[in-house]
Amino acid sequence: MGEVRTDHLADERRRAEFDVEAMKIVWAGSKHAFDMSDRMGRIVASDPVFRKDNRAMLGRKELFKNTMRKAAHAWKRIIELRLSEEEASRFRAFVDEPAFTDLHWGMFVPAIKGQGTDEQQQKWLPLAYKMQIVGCYAQTELGHGSNVQGLETTATFDPKSDEFIINSPTLTSSKWWPGGLGKASTHAVVYARLILGNQFHGVHGFIVQLRSMDDHVPLPGITVGDIGMKFGNGAYNTMDNGVLRFNNVRIARNQMLMRVSQVTREGKFVQSNVPRQLVYGTMVYVRQTIVSDASIALSRAVCVATRYSAVRRQFGAMNGGPETQVIDYKTQQNRLFPLLASAYAFRFVGEWLKWLYTDVTQRLQAKDFSTLPEAHACTAGLKSLTTSITADGIEECRKLCGGHGYLFSSGLPELFAVYVPSCTYEGDNYVLQLQVARILMKTVSQLGSGVQPVGTTAYLGQVEHLMQCECSVQKAEDWLKPSIIQEAFEARATRMAVASAQKLSTMPNQEEGFAELSADLVEVAIAHCQLIIVSKFIEKLQQDVTGKGVRKQLEILCNVYALSLLHKHQGDFLATGSITPEQASLANDQLRHLYDQVRPNAVALVDAFNYTDHYLGSVLGRYDGNVYPKLYEEAWKDPLNDSDVPDGYNEYLRPMLKQQLHLARL
Repeated sequence: MGEVRTDHLADERRRAEFDVEAMKIVWAGSKHAFDMSDRMGRIVASDPVFRKDNRAMLGRKELFKNTMRKAAHAWKRIIELRLSEEEASRFRAFVDEPAFTDLHWGMFVPAIKGQGTDEQQQKWLPLAYKMQIVGCYAQTELGHGSNVQGLETTATFDPKSDEFIINSPTLTSSKWWPGGLGKASTHAVVYARLILGNQFHGVHGFIVQLRSMDDHVPLPGITVGDIGMKFGNGAYNTMDNGVLRFNNVRIARNQMLMRVSQVTREGKFVQSNVPRQLVYGTMVYVRQTIVSDASIALSRAVCVATRYSAVRRQFGAMNGGPETQVIDYKTQQNRLFPLLASAYAFRFVGEWLKWLYTDVTQRLQAKDFSTLPEAHACTAGLKSLTTSITADGIEECRKLCGGHGYLFSSGLPELFAVYVPSCTYEGDNYVLQLQVARILMKTVSQLGSGVQPVGTTAYLGQVEHLMQCECSVQKAEDWLKPSIIQEAFEARATRMAVASAQKLSTMPNQEEGFAELSADLVEVAIAHCQLIIVSKFIEKLQQDVTGKGVRKQLEILCNVYALSLLHKHQGDFLATGSITPEQASLANDQLRHLYDQVRPNAVALVDAFNYTDHYLGSVLGRYDGNVYPKLYEEAWKDPLNDSDVPDGYNEYLRPMLKQQLHLARL
């Protein structure tokens, strides 16, 4: 066995052509955000209660008990350290374990803040903020997910008692999937069909107590439990996703969330003067969070794959010299570097979405709804695109790590198992892209009527130019010009949208036409969303970025992101005439050259994520690059290695080896 080298990453870091500390601040968003995140990460990493390397070894009951222990300890530390709401959120994120508290803070509290009246917020939020109640968000049912209007749970008003009767009339009306519901939550925001008399008045949220505050036993009329094991070991099985059924459970009338609409004591349905569109503000917030989470998950996987690709050597040894670093192979770069660029791209579009949420909220309060449909579609599309790419990207990073990437200790199988449900929760990704397509088709259909496109669809206002313009690229270096990249992506998105709109206009029935063309329309929506991300990356480059070489690296990553997309989707660009075959070839030449520029900076670019080894949770992605000794060490921690002779040897294996199966206790 040859000498194990551990200095590869130190060598790599010396090659960096930019100020890594400055890039860390760019990644974090600000010096304040960096300092806060760095401090929270280190506090969590240094606390032995938050160890996570043994999750795959634990049985389900022990796993969930351990999660409750961590959640309680985290809350204790948050109180002791007197953390702000922002600090507490980062602290919980670095604990890095799906838990019932995620839904309490991420869905239950925002639902009350967004849909509850001032009086309801004054009653319920103090309890929630102090964790005196634990809440979840019970919307999805066994039979309905994306189609919220199809939910079957009922809330029937009883004017005699001034109460709502919550009921699950069918098996498929069972609430199914809400995190925290299975075992932990004391309360839920339950979405149900509001029935007054015999009339249906839409789906509304109701605060329902599920369990006794004395002994945690389910209350009368409530059947509740966990839905069972999910994909992967450890992973999302730390979360108690639940099933819930109601048998005529009565709640007070004032437990209906009534900020937007109310039911009076007499049983009349009344719309408040608060615009119903405010509900969309919460949706924009949640989806913005999901996009930010996508950048974090993808960057973790890319960090592991990049560091390990620099440590791992295979083939190419000459005259007894070292083998070639895997990261130096063009095939590895072609798969890895676009994902590295995507992590940065998603980070910056996530920052922009935070601004969009603030803008939408201010407009809603001023009763300006003009940008709402586009903002809603934009966040839906970006949620869909970023989560799909991230889920696929994590799996690609696992494969980039070869066989060792399949080990639990690589961190990648569990990261994938935890992340992949994001492709379906908060909206199925294909359903969401079709929502984007509807907005795009409506926008195109109104172009001739004087209605100006707004927000991320504003480029469609230049439809005449974009339908006719010719790409001006003549040499490979031309593809480094942001204006050329921007116009190519705008032309492609415009021409795809117009072509689909023209096909739709020939259909006798618009809804049937939409269903028939749905696969094409998803591609139209994806082109639009890719344009948004490219545009926001280019806008980031126009901001004040400080630090030696930082802007140059961001320019390289922006170009890698855009040109790798152009290469991957060149069929669209060519079919729409947005570029020529020669220009596509030049883009590919330039992309290869960009990989050469990324190569010496790759490890430093993932160091800029500033993740602790605890948070990465990967032997392959260790900061010190000391991979092989640690892999060997981890192997011996497996319970199978507690003894040389396995349990069951005498009962099963020995009789087989000794040809005495007739004596085996089978």
